[in-house]
Amino acid sequence: MLTIPPNLRIHLAVAPCDMRKSFRGLSGIVREKLRADPLSGHVFCFVNRRRTMLKLLVHVRSGYAIYYRRLSRGTFQLPPIDEGQTQVLLDPATLTLMLEGIDLRSVKRRLRHIHHPSPHPES
Repeated sequence: MLTIPPNLRIHLAVAPCDMRKSFRGLSGIVREKLRADPLSGHVFCFVNRRRTMLKLLVHVRSGYAIYYRRLSRGTFQLPPIDEGQTQVLLDPATLTLMLEGIDLRSVKRRLRHIHHPSPHPES
């Protein structure tokens, strides 16, 4: 399983991608289509037209790394996308749900309230 820190920026390219592309091709898409820097350390996510394959591109200290996932059944569920968007920012939890094949439409996120005790208890 892939561990993703909570403060990492994840960019999902909206347009389908040719999964034959490797480091140079994907970094070219990041520069030209997403108008971002592929050397930034952010994660860039690409899916094919049928949404059965997904690639993640990230630049780490010594070079690029690609994470590639191909589903044997089903498709990757994408988050809602507005018309005209070239990319969508994902949080790590959403990417994890996508990678696990969970239907994002059925996920219900509940508001969590954390109670912090008062530093000065009342007497």
